Amino acid sequence: MGFILELLINAGVLFLLAYLMPSVIIKNYGTAIGVALVIGILNATVGFLLRIPLNIVTLGLLNFVVRLVVTAVVIKLADKLFTGFEVRGFGSALIIALVMALVGSLLYFG
Repeated sequence: MGFILELLINAGVLFLLAYLMPSVIIKNYGTAIGVALVIGILNATVGFLLRIPLNIVTLGLLNFVVRLVVTAVVIKLADKLFTGFEVRGFGSALIIALVMALVGSLLYFG
């Protein structure tokens, strides 16, 4: 149940950011749910494989920054996979990753 709730909240965050940021376009809420699901799956697989060498290079000291950058890369990858989802620029993907991390942290500790 927690996974579904987290998925819906991440979709809501994506939809809200698409409303607030002109460089992010999401066709509808169904697309936002699909994008949130794909971001979660890619983050657990490809993101994990990207984070391992980066954390080794930084000795784990920049874990949060590495996680944000890798999540932004995953968001840009999801942008390429979905036709109803568009993120213009890496900075916008980084902002989405930051907001999703903050909301996830607030929900986890709240």
